[in-house]
Amino acid sequence: MIIIEKHVSDGKDERIPPRERILAVAVDLFYRHGIRAVGVEAIAEGAGTNKMTLYRHFASKDELVAEYLRRLAAKASASWDRLAAEHPGNPRAQLRRWLEDMAAHVASGDQRGCALANAAVELPEKDHPARRVIEAFKTAQRQRMIDLCAAAELDDPEMLADELFLLNRDRRQWQGKAASNPSRCPAVETA
Repeated sequence: MIIIEKHVSDGKDERIPPRERILAVAVDLFYRHGIRAVGVEAIAEGAGTNKMTLYRHFASKDELVAEYLRRLAAKASASWDRLAAEHPGNPRAQLRRWLEDMAAHVASGDQRGCALANAAVELPEKDHPARRVIEAFKTAQRQRMIDLCAAAELDDPEMLADELFLLNRDRRQWQGKAASNPSRCPAVETA
C-alpha cells in the first residue's frame, strides 16, 4: 500500500468541501502512483476524511476514477478553448501552439505521461465506468484535431490528426530535442 503525504495541512480544511478534497487527493495519487496502486483508504486519509465520507460522495472507487478522468478531460478541452481564444480564426496557429505546449510539457520533466492514456492501460475492462469517459475523450479530441487540420486546409486531415496524436502519445521519445528548445521541435516547425 502507498504511504501518502498529507495533502491538506492538518487534515481537514473546512473551507474546501470534502468532495473537492477527495478529488484533489485522488488526482494527485492516481497520477503519481497509478489507479490500481491507490486504495480508497489512502485517498480518504490524504483528504482528511474517512471512507464513509468518500463513499457518500462516490458510490465506488470506479465512480471516483471516472470523475477524476472527467475532470482531466474537461481541463484538456479548456486548453483547446484557450488556444482558440488566443488565435481566433487561425487554426494553423492553434496547431502550432498546441505542439509548442506539448513540447514544453515534455521539457518540464513530467514522467508519467497522459493520465487518460495511463488509465486506458490500467483499466482494460470494457464495462468499467471510466472506459466510457476515456473513449468519449479520445473520440472528441480526435475529432477536434481533424476539424482543426481541415480548417487549416492541411492535406488528409484525418491521417494528420492521427499522426499528431501518436506524436503526442510518444512525445517522451523526442524529449531531448524539445527540452533544449521546444520551438525547434521538428513537428512544431512543420505546423
